[in-house]
Amino acid sequence: MKKLLAVIISVTFSAHVSAQVLPYLKKGVFQPGEELTYKLKYGFISAAEGVLKVLPSDLTFDGKPTYHLTAVGKTSKAFSIFYNIRDQYDSYIDQKTYLPYFFSEDIKEGKYRRNDKIRFYQDKKKIEATRGNFTAKESQTFDLLSAYYFSRTLDLSNIKEGESFKLSYFLKDSLAYLYITYLGKENIKTPLGTFRCLRFSPSLEPGRVFKKDSKLHLWVTDDDNRIPVKAQVDILIGAVTLELTGAKGLKYPLKTTK
Repeated sequence: MKKLLAVIISVTFSAHVSAQVLPYLKKGVFQPGEELTYKLKYGFISAAEGVLKVLPSDLTFDGKPTYHLTAVGKTSKAFSIFYNIRDQYDSYIDQKTYLPYFFSEDIKEGKYRRNDKIRFYQDKKKIEATRGNFTAKESQTFDLLSAYYFSRTLDLSNIKEGESFKLSYFLKDSLAYLYITYLGKENIKTPLGTFRCLRFSPSLEPGRVFKKDSKLHLWVTDDDNRIPVKAQVDILIGAVTLELTGAKGLKYPLKTTK
């Protein structure tokens, strides 16, 4: 479950890119006060829930104002009996470029504990982390949480079905790329209604959780908000689904299909 939560929070979408700099919408798609609630289900059983928020911030980095992003994930009461998860992620991002300056994670999963902090110096391609110093591969490098929000702002006007793209991110003590394929548009039914969505398939790493041929499918609203409303993946036993169950403080009205 830990790997699945990490994948889902770090993947949304981007535009097809051949250059290193990812193009993004200058108008922005979120604002302070936005709050999104998700439920993770294993089959028909509710396994976990997560809440993502955009908060105002008084902190500045390199003289630049920031937004405070926060995400909290926890297992449901039923699943907590078998395996208890209480994870919190915090990221401070530039208000104009949406690039991260600082990230922290407080991981409590069963008996496992981890508390990491990361400082990003985007112009210098430098990363100072709890586990050492690193050199970034790209001029835009993200943590799990900032990747989620930055991806929502990307310019998708020229994307074509079947195109793939990549996103550079840093996690724990290493840099990696996430590869994503755009699969077209589709109407998706959710607890909040039916939405016209963009459909994506991010890459997965086979192993203890995912099957060799597992595919993660992600549906994102095809509107000004660009909100992921559903994700689904087959695992070694059964399937796991993530659904949007609540949304408030949005910058734009959330529109359902008729």
